Amino acid sequence: MSNTGLTGAPGHSPATPFRATLGRSVALFSAFRKEQTDPDHFYGTLARDTVAQLRSYTPLDGAVVVDIGGGPGYFSDELRAAGAHCVCVDADVDELRLRDGHIPDTAVLGSALDMPMRTGSVDICFSSNVLEHVPQPERMAEEMVRVTRPGGLVYLSYTLWLSPWGGHETSPWHYLGGRYAAERFTRKHGRRPKNDFGSTMFAASAAQMLTWVKTRTDVDVVDILPRYLPTWMKPIVHIPGLREIVTWNLLLVLRKR
Repeated sequence: MSNTGLTGAPGHSPATPFRATLGRSVALFSAFRKEQTDPDHFYGTLARDTVAQLRSYTPLDGAVVVDIGGGPGYFSDELRAAGAHCVCVDADVDELRLRDGHIPDTAVLGSALDMPMRTGSVDICFSSNVLEHVPQPERMAEEMVRVTRPGGLVYLSYTLWLSPWGGHETSPWHYLGGRYAAERFTRKHGRRPKNDFGSTMFAASAAQMLTWVKTRTDVDVVDILPRYLPTWMKPIVHIPGLREIVTWNLLLVLRKR
């Protein structure tokens, strides 16, 4: 198993070593506070940070990448800027049209549970914060492994249900139950939440996917870490119970055998 090796703060140039520092975490969470009011700033910051992190595991120049559930294409844009050939697969037409009302030419409409791609057809299968939105997370992960070529990389990151933002816009009321949180949001705002528990959002846990990884004979674990937190917080993913709350967002980096 390798470690993150190279890491860096949001917005740094590709030549800057990528370090998972406390300052980086503060910058990410500061940008996160503007997700609703300035999504371009938040998602652009996160995309730059993520691509820098991904580059620490594998070269991107010339790589064929599929961005699963990438919606309006913030990650895809940064991946292409890094030299990758990237296609976004998303099941939600509205998400694909979110930025300018048009579906990008490099996007494909399709489900993460049944990807419209050939087996072993990509160098990198990438997904950021999508797994908690599918009813069968193991199946999505299996599909990501399937479409990746032998020797290729799977980058799978998702928000944990018991983390402070596990209920997304219904947080922190999700701690009293997902359905309660959704109903409370509906009463307050007069509409259902975009991330509606049991429909478009599910209780994803670290334990579930860590167990899944252990059952796989077709991948090697490259890294498992709390995506947004400093390197020194990495051991938290090995502490049952506590990891579900503190990890916030779990990142699995796998290499297909």
